[in-house]
Amino acid sequence: MTRSVLYLFGSAAPPVQDLPEVVRRAQAEGFDVCVGLTPTAARWLADDIPSLEELTGLPVRSEYKSPGAPDAWPPADGILFAPATFHSINAWALGLTNHFVIGVVAEGIGKRIPTVTMPCVNAAYAAHPQFDRSVATLRGAGVSVLYGPGGFRPNQPGERRAEGYPWHLALGAVTGIAATGP
Repeated sequence: MTRSVLYLFGSAAPPVQDLPEVVRRAQAEGFDVCVGLTPTAARWLADDIPSLEELTGLPVRSEYKSPGAPDAWPPADGILFAPATFHSINAWALGLTNHFVIGVVAEGIGKRIPTVTMPCVNAAYAAHPQFDRSVATLRGAGVSVLYGPGGFRPNQPGERRAEGYPWHLALGAVTGIAATGP
């Protein structure tokens, strides 16, 4: 049986530190996992990158490859972008692809790659009018945005949740869309 390829992307929010465990859980669900990080998230996880590469058997990417260079990753069957920060959600919705991860998810819309994202924003960021517009834009483009009821709910600035980031919702959603295809 062929395993599905999952691009697991994360931006610089505290739950990105959970990625090694999330990779293991996704692998247990039947995925081959390729890890991509925004530049700040890559700095945060610098010490974990070698173990993530060993775990996945593939390079962790945070930058675009050089023109003409071969792609080190197989094509994606699905994408999970979580945690996705305020900046990442807005840049993606606006098509501002100056970072590798944002470029891949923006292009993924046009390639019709099943994509799930779950923001990680506090209530102050979520109150900004662009955030709701960006969520609506991504949903309108076919991205499954786990935000609001049944997804991520913002906390107050500086407040941590006792229950943590709801990774189970994100993994469940990406497993569902990868099984059904585009």
